[in-house]
Amino acid sequence: MSSTAALRRPATLADLLPLERLAPLVRNAALIVAGAALTALAAQAAFIAPWSPVPYTLQTGAVLLVGTALGMWRGALSMLLYVLAGAIGLGVFAEGDGGVAHLIGATGGYLVGFIVAAGVAGRLAEAGWDRTFIRAAGLMLIGTLVVYAFGVPVLTIVTDMPLASAVEVGALVFVPWDLAKIALAALLLPAAWRVAGERD
Repeated sequence: MSSTAALRRPATLADLLPLERLAPLVRNAALIVAGAALTALAAQAAFIAPWSPVPYTLQTGAVLLVGTALGMWRGALSMLLYVLAGAIGLGVFAEGDGGVAHLIGATGGYLVGFIVAAGVAGRLAEAGWDRTFIRAAGLMLIGTLVVYAFGVPVLTIVTDMPLASAVEVGALVFVPWDLAKIALAALLLPAAWRVAGERD
């Protein structure tokens, strides 16, 4: 394969979209806004269980898929836009809620973690981790752990909860749900590359 062909090789799924006619700035802005909108929609599929102050949603899955599809910097910016939209009061968080209180409340660490996790997932995708089942599962697992790494400590501080309890109600109770999302994404991402017909 020539060096020119290697440079043109798509790095992420978003690079396969037929958006060549758009100016790069417009194209990137559209992808960033679309990623934030998708995450907002996923957040509305929410269920708040009595055993945790953090809701069950499709949000984390959307965050990681957006990061994977858009790449590191576009994914992180998309989640930054999402968090800022919620902070100014738009109803993009779980159950159509919004407001800056979410950033300083029990879910604040998770929201910040979304930005970092999308960037991490995007960087791994740029390195080709989303093209096989095993690597895609690893990508999603790492991204999920990043969200927990930000969310659980903040949950501990805000609620005055012991760390062990925060780990239980802010992470462990979500493990089966998160494993299901990881498995689904690990199936869909390589399939998306095959359907798109990636060419060297």
